[in-house]
Amino acid sequence: MSPRRGFPYRRPTWPTSVERPPVERSLGVDYDTAWARRYGTRLARALVLDAVGRPLVQAMASPTVDGLDRIAALPAPAVFAANHASHVDTPLLLTVLPDRFRHRAVVAAGADYFFDKRWKAHMWAFAINAIPVERTRVSTKSIRLASRLLGDGWSLVIFPEGGRSQDGWGQTHHPGAAHLAARAGVPVVPIHVEGTRRILKRGARAIRPATTHVTFGRPLRADDDEDARRFAGRIESAVAVLADEQASGFWVARRRAADGLTPALTGPPAAAWRRAWALEEGRRPASDEPRAGRWPDV
Repeated sequence: MSPRRGFPYRRPTWPTSVERPPVERSLGVDYDTAWARRYGTRLARALVLDAVGRPLVQAMASPTVDGLDRIAALPAPAVFAANHASHVDTPLLLTVLPDRFRHRAVVAAGADYFFDKRWKAHMWAFAINAIPVERTRVSTKSIRLASRLLGDGWSLVIFPEGGRSQDGWGQTHHPGAAHLAARAGVPVVPIHVEGTRRILKRGARAIRPATTHVTFGRPLRADDDEDARRFAGRIESAVAVLADEQASGFWVARRRAADGLTPALTGPPAAAWRRAWALEEGRRPASDEPRAGRWPDV
């Protein structure tokens, strides 16, 4: 019987009397994305986004874009905060952003989903200039990175709901986008995206081309005495008004907003069948008269 082979044929043992150094983590929120913002990588990404991404999005989503006049005079950087129904939302937004924002924007992406494996981290950091953010807890590392990039002139694309819609309705906004904008002293541009769930909803395995609609709102700034949660609520309300504008028309949506009758993005607090019915109702042509109880499509 041959003797058991040790080092170097096996991993060396660690002496029990010596304390092990901490394991250096390099994925999740610890993934270093600095390489994705270097000039060579930025140039390659711009070529891919403009030459490949935009034609693909046009073919897949056929977007109609409204409200660009509202940000025509807006200087960079800014926080772009949109509702979130599909993985299609990110490439759609990146391809419809004006040039001065598109090629100098980072995307806040869930560290637990987009940065859990090295190949995924590399791919998303290159493809959409993603940076990892914690979705389930407050991470000072994520906040510091996003704040530093905003201070360096990078705009931020973020989905304040924290994840894609489960049933087609929106979710309550988390205060992260509001906190970052207030901390960096930059405006928040509310955005409503309609139609992407028809292309690729959560859990779907196939892409189905459909038409989409992107509506940009007027930039918002945090008031001096406004905390992040109240500012987040104001951003959510602005996105809801944009959703109503897309579904009902500008004047109807503004009248409804003035009367405090804007349908909430989160839908009715009711059973699943009632929410599904209300979602289908929201897709029908709107009446010219503002009324409560009708929710726009997401």
